[in-house]
Amino acid sequence: MASGFFAILDDIAAIMDDVAVMSKVAAKKTAGILGDDLAVNAEKASGFASSREIPVLWAITKGSLINKIIILPVAFLLSAFFPIAITIALLLGGFYLAYEGAEKIYEFLVPHKDAAVVDLDQDITEEEILAMEQSKIKSAIVTDFILSVEIIIIAMSTVVNNTLTTQILVVSAIALLATVGVYGIVAVIVRMDEAGYYLIKKSKKEKSLKKSFGMMLVKALPYVIKSLTVIGTIALILVSGGIFAHNVDYFHHFLPNLPDIVREAIIGLAVGALCVVVVKLFLFVKNSFKKK
Repeated sequence: MASGFFAILDDIAAIMDDVAVMSKVAAKKTAGILGDDLAVNAEKASGFASSREIPVLWAITKGSLINKIIILPVAFLLSAFFPIAITIALLLGGFYLAYEGAEKIYEFLVPHKDAAVVDLDQDITEEEILAMEQSKIKSAIVTDFILSVEIIIIAMSTVVNNTLTTQILVVSAIALLATVGVYGIVAVIVRMDEAGYYLIKKSKKEKSLKKSFGMMLVKALPYVIKSLTVIGTIALILVSGGIFAHNVDYFHHFLPNLPDIVREAIIGLAVGALCVVVVKLFLFVKNSFKKK
């Protein structure tokens, strides 16, 4: 009986060793997409009133956790019984990410009268503010869902030849890291100014290292947010381009002499531009019918 108990402990130890090793491999493979995930979500979680940053970020984090809870069992089942569905889901997500990235570029380059602009001098009701928050939260959660699918699929590819137990433990660990790690860093970024004001307030000297560092944090935040907007847009394009380059044979052999990052940027931009054109045409036709 005792020998059986120790045999079970040996099996558990062996499984945990496999999980630790494979988790390191999976983390390395998903590092790029996790970086993109951080840039995209930091941009989406910014731009709120200081008092609303943490509640909004917590709402997005909860949505991200729910996304993982939905995706993980579905991904394991589809991988086992209908693997082609994984590729289809990835490609649909790639279209969405390419469209979102290209649309941001379009909105920056092409002035359009219908864009919703918030006038700070205009009185905005609490209901309108909450509605804008909910809209941005929903958009962030949708984008997180698509990026989560990509992260989970890449993690699964590293353990596809391992036991089901190892697959579940490794992929679940990466999924948890993708939420806790990414949104933890996002929280630090969006609260930079508050940390700066705290250091300035606690500084007793007119000129001190603490006060100087606090001033630097306060002044740096707007530039960090602006840069994250640019980085997030680039990340959307690169992630979508990577999805098509790795899952569509034509794109896999497209411009083979170019570096992967350049090739994926071209693919992402091309697909995104096509999606923007299709959506704009659809909206134009739809509005034309409404007027008639």
